[in-house]
Amino acid sequence: MCSPVCSMEHLWMYAAAVLLLLWLLVWLWRDSLVISDIGENYVFVTGCDSGFGNLLCKRLDRRGFRVLAGCLTEKGADNLRRATGPKLKTILLDVTDSSSIRRAMEWTKKEVGDRGLWGLVNNAGRSLPMGPTEWMRMEDFHSTLRVNMMGVIEMTMTFLPLLKKGRGRVVNVASVLGRVAANGGGYCISKFAVESFSDCLRRDIHYFGIKVSIIEPGFFKTAVTSLEPIERELHRLWNQLSPEVRDSYGEKYFDRCKYLRYSCPTIPTSFTLHRLCHQTCLLPLFSLSGIFRYQGPAVDHEHVV
Repeated sequence: MCSPVCSMEHLWMYAAAVLLLLWLLVWLWRDSLVISDIGENYVFVTGCDSGFGNLLCKRLDRRGFRVLAGCLTEKGADNLRRATGPKLKTILLDVTDSSSIRRAMEWTKKEVGDRGLWGLVNNAGRSLPMGPTEWMRMEDFHSTLRVNMMGVIEMTMTFLPLLKKGRGRVVNVASVLGRVAANGGGYCISKFAVESFSDCLRRDIHYFGIKVSIIEPGFFKTAVTSLEPIERELHRLWNQLSPEVRDSYGEKYFDRCKYLRYSCPTIPTSFTLHRLCHQTCLLPLFSLSGIFRYQGPAVDHEHVV
């Protein structure tokens, strides 16, 4: 026969199980709440020439959003317009150029009118150069930080008045490498910065009803993770070293760096890229709950070197 102490332990276990189940149901219910007037909401996306930004614009356009796409090149803008409907509009945008950002904001202000901006997706980014830290020059750091860090900050600060008017949300594309640094150069540094900037921003502007979310994609095969440019950059970094520094590392170390880059796990299928876009890039723009962090699918750890 069970003692009173045993009965109390069972009671606490049942109570904990019920509370856990209730918490899970509330969580699922909250995530199921989505916006209703999609067709009247404007979303501005940066870095739309290719990759996640390009795919996100196409998905948002199909769902009925009014998409404002910032493209770096006229060719990228033209290709995107050909693949989408009349609600999607493009503008040339260089996130490292303050005047270009300002022009994009003024153009967006005219497009959205009194409704304001529902979403700003800071997707534009670059990964190169990557390599051993001592191989970098200061410009190698700056070239990445100007896009991935300062571009995100300046775009957000410039567009905030429109977001406040629309009580919208900011979606910043970070990376799993914003949690665990794996490479020298500016990329990991910039993604750590995006994580901390977003964390500060979400508390600062919560008062205005604006939500902030982070996307953390894994190792997907896009232009950013293409192996050929990575190897070219490694050769460039190696060749710019002084003879003394190059000799201290040796050819064996250089060959090992190339091997590690080619051993980097990637998820190459377009299906997975589409699934990531649906599961993590679209949810912050549809959901009323505004979860802070959305993570991409995990990598098969058997392939990690």
